[in-house]
Order: sequence, then C-alpha cells, then structure tokens
Amino acid sequence: MYSCQFTETIHINENGSGKMSFLLDGSQLMEMGGDDMMGEEEKVVDSTVVFKTFLEEKKDSIATLPKAEQERLKALENFKMHMVVDPKTKKMVVDMYSDFDNVEGLQDMFKLMNNANDLKDADDGKKSNPFEVLGSSEATKVEYSYNKNVFKRKVTVLDREQLNTLKDSIADAEMMLAASTYELNYHFPKRIKSVSLDAAKFSEDHKSFSVEVSFKEYMINPESLNVEVILED
Repeated sequence: MYSCQFTETIHINENGSGKMSFLLDGSQLMEMGGDDMMGEEEKVVDSTVVFKTFLEEKKDSIATLPKAEQERLKALENFKMHMVVDPKTKKMVVDMYSDFDNVEGLQDMFKLMNNANDLKDADDGKKSNPFEVLGSSEATKVEYSYNKNVFKRKVTVLDREQLNTLKDSIADAEMMLAASTYELNYHFPKRIKSVSLDAAKFSEDHKSFSVEVSFKEYMINPESLNVEVILED
C-alpha cells in the first residue's frame, strides 16, 4: 500500500503571531513511481525556493497573466519552500513555511502548495505535482481565527457540485490515496482546555495537540477537520 503524509503545523505566540508549515512526505509515492516522476538520470534535489525573490525575478511574465492568476501567485509571496527529492533512496519531502503576524491571515496550505508546484512546473517545464487535480478545486474555503482564548479552523463548502466532481477524481486515485493521511499539529502559548475533535492527542504540557485523518476522507469531507480550541485563562 502506497501513501503520502500531509502535515499542517501551526505555532502561535502570545500576541497572535507565529509560524506555519505544510509538509508533504511522498517517499512511498516515489517508491511506486519515482522513475516515471523524476526521470532515470535525475539528480538529487535539495533546494529552497524563496518565493518573494522568485516572483520578483518573474514579474514581467507574471504581469501578462490574468488578474486572478496574478493574485493566486502573489499569495505565495511570504513563503519559502524546501524540497528534497532523491530518486535513489526514493525520498520526496516538500515543506512550505512562513511566519505570520496574525492567525486571520493564514491560508489554505494545501492549495498554496499546489500553486507553488504549478509555478515551479511552469518554470522548469517538468511535472512534479501528482496532486494537482486535487488541489485545483475552489469548492472549499479554509479560514482561521484566534480571538482571546479561542482558536478556530473552519472549512466552508462553497460549491457542492464542484466538490462532487473532486470526489470522482479521488476515485481515479484510489490506490494512491487509500493509506494517505492529513495531520493537524497545533501549538499554543497556553494550556488547552478543550478541543472539539474527539481524536485529538495532547502533548505532555497540554499546550499542543495533533489529530490525523484519512486524506481521502478529508478530501471527500473537508469539514471533518473543522476544529475549535479553547485555551485556559
């Protein structure tokens, strides 16, 4: 059984600022089709992309794109992406990360990673993103909030018909998605009083929690990872 692991990690400071990262570990996927994905002569990749610099270098060509596409790329401006791909050891790990000033400014990291890979693919002419069709949907919206002692992650379905179309795409990728997971890993400046997800596992100091669901289930039912966290005073 082949799988990918997605991990969404957020560290929140007392003043509401913090760090966010989104990690894709696709090493098992590389084991299944690494040669086809990378090419037999492909060298080891260990690189970091600073999107602010990248977008500045490509600003002339980006300016010719439709307005909506320009805004989609601009959303990457404050992010960096570290990628490690080794066809010989079948390792593929991609980590997108950024600092933020407030939780409300956080975005849907799965879509951002797909945007980042699309931008990279367009630049080097190679296709390296096996989840393109799953992340291109605008059927849902992810919002975050942090007010006093309450943190919320809320997924809203905007287009139920488009979500159903996405389910058909998932059916075509059944083998790849069968054992894949999506994990939330959230850290707070205070002890946690309660988490609305029953499967949440707490750290020893009770200031962080993690919860893992089937990636297939998350794509079919994105509201399954809606969560409200109440912190102690």
